Amino acid sequence: MPPIGRSRRARRMSEGTIHGVLLLCALVSVVTTVGIIVTLMTETVNFFRQVPFWDYLGGTHWTPNFVPQSFGIWPLVGGTLLVAAGASIVALPVGLATAIFLSEYAPDRLRRIVKPAIEVLAGIPTVVYGFFALTFVTPHVVRLVNPDAAIFNVASAALVMGIMIIPMVSSLSEDAMMAVPRSLRDGAYALGANRLQVSLRIVVPAALSGIIAAFILAISRAIGETMIVTVAAGSIPNLTANPFEGVQTMTAYIAQTSLGDTPQDTIEYLTIFAVGMTLFVMTFLLNVVANLVVRRYREEY
Repeated sequence: MPPIGRSRRARRMSEGTIHGVLLLCALVSVVTTVGIIVTLMTETVNFFRQVPFWDYLGGTHWTPNFVPQSFGIWPLVGGTLLVAAGASIVALPVGLATAIFLSEYAPDRLRRIVKPAIEVLAGIPTVVYGFFALTFVTPHVVRLVNPDAAIFNVASAALVMGIMIIPMVSSLSEDAMMAVPRSLRDGAYALGANRLQVSLRIVVPAALSGIIAAFILAISRAIGETMIVTVAAGSIPNLTANPFEGVQTMTAYIAQTSLGDTPQDTIEYLTIFAVGMTLFVMTFLLNVVANLVVRRYREEY
């Protein structure tokens, strides 16, 4: 039997090693994030040395690859928000209704089948979604509503993107609802409430912070999506509110420009980082708002 002192030293060394490995993993994430931010900021500053900030923020034309050049970011921002809004209209109500069904109505055996089947949607490559939108949704769905819709349009990209993020909304919302204590449900049933009333008036409000967090994460995912909008939404910066026209999102522009023959250190090359920084700021602000809302409506049991 080893001496007690030696056993304690070995245990301290083991715990110290585990602590060091976990700290290293955490630092890798922090250093990577800092490196991305520094890179974006450095190249963005170089961009604004050549382009006035107010021309970038206040312009409504984006043509960095044509003469005369224009660097107004709003066509890209508008396209991004329009697609994300359309995807949210599809995903949020459907995902929440699915979560309510899985949490409050579905038997355990059915839940074990339906939930993994829905989550399969999240595992399909996004480029497949993009070509599905282009080759099926646009000609067979969107053009039934509007025969004059462009082949590349917001509606098809938003519809398919909404389908893609349904699993995120439903899974996270259902987890939040399952965390609501059973005693709250039993109390409502004891007072004569039916299942729908319990779901909408007891469970959903009690799980509201988790549901809002799921919504914000899904919207952030829609804003940052690349391949669906690159394939299905178009590649022409267009400031419009018409969902049957084509637009270009910020992620699609970054993908298109970075894969082309743009020479490094040119103004066209620096636009990638300026647009990327704009996208980073948008998602950062969205997450800050989400954290504030979650703290405001969080319930502890």
